[in-house]
Amino acid sequence: MHDEPQPQPWSRRSSFSEKGKDSQDDGEPVVPAFNNGVDVETRPDGKRELKENDCYDKLAYCWPRWKKWMYLAAIAGVQVSMNFNTSVFPNAVTPLSKAFHIGEQEARTGQMIYLITYSIGCELWAPWSEEFGRWPILQLSMFLINIWQIPCALAPNWGTIVVCRGLGGISTAGGSVTLGLIADLYEPDNQQFPLAFIVLSSCIGTSIGGVIGGPIERYLDWQWFFWIMLIFGVVVQVIIFFMPESRSTILIDREAKRRRQSGEDPNVYGPNELKHPRISLKEAGKIWIRPFYMFLREPIVLCLSLLSGFSDSLIFTFLESFSIVYEQGWGFGILGQAWAVIPINVGYFIAYFSYFPWFWRDEHIRQTRGDDALPAERRLKWLLFLALLEPIGLFGFAWTSLGQEYGVPWIASMIFSALVGIANYAIYLSSVDYMVASYGVYSASATGGNAFCRDLLAGIAAMYTTPMYTNIGNKWHVEYATTILACLSCLVVLPIYIFYWKGPQIRERSKFAQTLASDRQANHGRRVSKEEAAP
Repeated sequence: MHDEPQPQPWSRRSSFSEKGKDSQDDGEPVVPAFNNGVDVETRPDGKRELKENDCYDKLAYCWPRWKKWMYLAAIAGVQVSMNFNTSVFPNAVTPLSKAFHIGEQEARTGQMIYLITYSIGCELWAPWSEEFGRWPILQLSMFLINIWQIPCALAPNWGTIVVCRGLGGISTAGGSVTLGLIADLYEPDNQQFPLAFIVLSSCIGTSIGGVIGGPIERYLDWQWFFWIMLIFGVVVQVIIFFMPESRSTILIDREAKRRRQSGEDPNVYGPNELKHPRISLKEAGKIWIRPFYMFLREPIVLCLSLLSGFSDSLIFTFLESFSIVYEQGWGFGILGQAWAVIPINVGYFIAYFSYFPWFWRDEHIRQTRGDDALPAERRLKWLLFLALLEPIGLFGFAWTSLGQEYGVPWIASMIFSALVGIANYAIYLSSVDYMVASYGVYSASATGGNAFCRDLLAGIAAMYTTPMYTNIGNKWHVEYATTILACLSCLVVLPIYIFYWKGPQIRERSKFAQTLASDRQANHGRRVSKEEAAP
């Protein structure tokens, strides 16, 4: 993997907040104290609060490269597993409709309810991972997801599956937590390679389900869809069980406790240890509201989340429509329809590697000209080119889906579907890269809005795709339906260019982004702790 620069031993900065937050919640003043050259805040009760800068070498930023990439590989497994649970279900629609004597459209409600509740779950879980740490939240989420697979596999009726799919979706922490982990491990200028890797795993998870689901549908009973989801989830949860915590506030608490127990500093405490109660009812409400607040009030989050959500819904529309396109057009069987998704995965890998030269160039510019040489909008530049592939791919897919009757080879439509995959990956990566860099310690809440849009729109797509592809037009159902999506994509990608050129003005209206950016600049480019960053 690529060598990222290791954190440098910057001089410690003052623990006084730069925004006047020089008092505790109870209104009592604090004064700076020094312990072996390290500044900490002293409270009236004599306890001193350990800050992020006071033990920077103990945080995940300073882990060795091999440890970071082992951690990222495990998190990639979480992403693939969670998204596999959504993408494999379309192959279960026909077996489930036969088993429970329901229509296929009714069977698709299992996909819809899972994705919509998944979108809500991302918002609900994300802020708690910032408060209590990534490890316990991911463990609890994975445990609940796996538990709800069991009644689905043993379901005596269709209602049981719908209810348990909904509970499984609401239990899913999703990409908002796993993407927030990037902010735990890397400073903004070093995050692009690992972030690209995690985004790749997420995209693969949303499309590989079709590849695996085909053989399950062809050779196994419907119960095996849920048993395989369970097996996959349990394996990933066991791997995550052995991974360390990465959240900075949790690691600071542990370091403070170590110093007290060793006698090094008996009066030092971590930020969470000094909070009584740990979470008040009022604060719990604020924590839950934060992702929704950022989605509705932060222009960066709103614009990029809507863009990413529409693009992701196209992928799920493709997964739902491929059975119609390739069965009617070329007579593909179950396995052929499932494996028609492979070109989308190829597109993901092409897009992933295409970003490397841009990352290397950005790194070179920062090393030679300084961290301020590149504006934040630079992270969107490659997207300006790749985003065009979305409408191009959709228009091309629409009119190469005519089928064998018109002499069109099946490979032509797959080439254009690969272009859509390239654009989808680019939109996802560039949007979350920009948000993680902009929102730092609040990145899990910021990307929660991204995940909310992606899963919500994908869930809606599960219900309209088949009626749209079978009822629009007289003869050209498939072609007209995809053309409509292509026209919509033209409107959706247009804001990318507006956002790129007018980005500085938009960011000026972002309270969170401006506060964190100014603090990082004052702190020599290092990320700041949440308490100091709070607007």
